[in-house]
Amino acid sequence: MRIRPITPDALVTELVDLVEAHSTGPWTRVAIDGAPEAGTAELADAMVDPLRVRGREAVRVRTRDYLRPASLRLEHGHHDPDSYYRDWFDFDGLVREALAPLAAGGNGYVLPALRDPETGRSPRLARIPLQQRGVVLVDGPLLLGGSLPFDLTVHLWLAPATLQRRTPQAQRWRLPAFDRYATEVIPERTADCVVRVDRPGHPAVVDALS
Repeated sequence: MRIRPITPDALVTELVDLVEAHSTGPWTRVAIDGAPEAGTAELADAMVDPLRVRGREAVRVRTRDYLRPASLRLEHGHHDPDSYYRDWFDFDGLVREALAPLAAGGNGYVLPALRDPETGRSPRLARIPLQQRGVVLVDGPLLLGGSLPFDLTVHLWLAPATLQRRTPQAQRWRLPAFDRYATEVIPERTADCVVRVDRPGHPAVVDALS
């Protein structure tokens, strides 16, 4: 395995370069995948301004704003890791409202949030018209290994022990879902780019697994 240490600022620059390299259509759809404790939201947020400097409008979408209704999500209780893995996130809605509109022939309109995670109601946000060359940055867990149509995928990797240590006690019931994801999806082999984030402030890019 070849691992290359990198500064946080240089990582953002490198990822923006990758966005440019993977931009083959009118828009580019980017996944920043990983557990919340990996800092996916913070990294995606940090990419917005550098993309705009390069003339690429960027829209942020968070999977926590694309949860399924509580009646479906919590059918097996509030702390079921299998439900978290299978049933929590409305990936069909994410495709319909944020990814498919940016495919070739799409209308370019992105809905940044489908459902308020606290109330379960629609936040009634307007769809954002994204100009061509624009980018949608989607962050959240469990984004890889399925049929989500991303143009670039980035996985933020944490060792299981580090993930457990960073996860608040009240959220540790989710950890078996991440173990299952690591085993079934193997995101470090699925993603276009893998970044190890075990050491805060000291990321490292995995250039090769062998």
